[in-house]
Amino acid sequence: MDLNRASTFVRVVETGGFTRAAEALNLPPSSISRSVSRLEDELGVVLLERTTRKVALTDAGKAFFERARDALAGLAEANALALDAAHEAHGVVRVAFPPDLAVGAGQMVARFMTAQPRIRLELTFTTRGAELVGDLVDLAVAIGKLPDSTLVTRRIGHAVHGLFASPAYLAAHGTPRQLRDLAKHDAVLARATGGDATWELTGPRGVERVDVHARLVGDHMQFVMAGAIAGLGIALLPEMFVGPELVRLLPRYTTALQLHVLTHANRHLPRRVALMRDFLVDTLGGECTKHAAR
Repeated sequence: MDLNRASTFVRVVETGGFTRAAEALNLPPSSISRSVSRLEDELGVVLLERTTRKVALTDAGKAFFERARDALAGLAEANALALDAAHEAHGVVRVAFPPDLAVGAGQMVARFMTAQPRIRLELTFTTRGAELVGDLVDLAVAIGKLPDSTLVTRRIGHAVHGLFASPAYLAAHGTPRQLRDLAKHDAVLARATGGDATWELTGPRGVERVDVHARLVGDHMQFVMAGAIAGLGIALLPEMFVGPELVRLLPRYTTALQLHVLTHANRHLPRRVALMRDFLVDTLGGECTKHAAR
């Protein structure tokens, strides 16, 4: 079978007629009509019922169209993958990142971009990453429990969060010795209702909760960390990205949330996206393992 004729037939059906298909393919309508007629001769069946106003699929045409469309799409994917593998990875990769991990995202992706100089990255910081995959982003890092979906999920590990404050804050306000002491201190929070929030941490006695009051609230983790470094209160921060500017408090109390990388299930993954996915799995997974072992 001549695949060009099958491709032309699919385009006729998708565009709704010979004239539109001819315009899309930049060919004379007579060439389009002749190509479909020869395909019908090869198959020995009528695929299209032609009238002066439109074309309609016969039962045989409908069956052939559905299979041919999928087969041609598969060939296009195979062609794209082969070309992708034959050249250095390049192009744009769009990634959704959870705000909780925004603090260290810049340094982390800089390592990837140094290793892959022809790949450009566009990062979106959102808690709705799972909803954006396939439409606005190529992949997403998600934190916490995932909603049911058809996305392909790669589990990374657990992001451990701990309590931190600056030496200046501790010098002025004292160091909490027990979990309940946190209620007497200022907190820097990413989320709060009326300035109040409840921290849920796992410690020696299992899961415990403590109500805290915020002196500062900001919905971006990098802002929360900056507030803690400035001495405005105690913050619950991802351990993997906290530097020496802050002091770890009550180290036996942590909260751990599952990390995932999500990609679309029904699309071939360009090599540039697969490279970014694997980098995130390896890098974040390594950080999760290192901090979980402490």
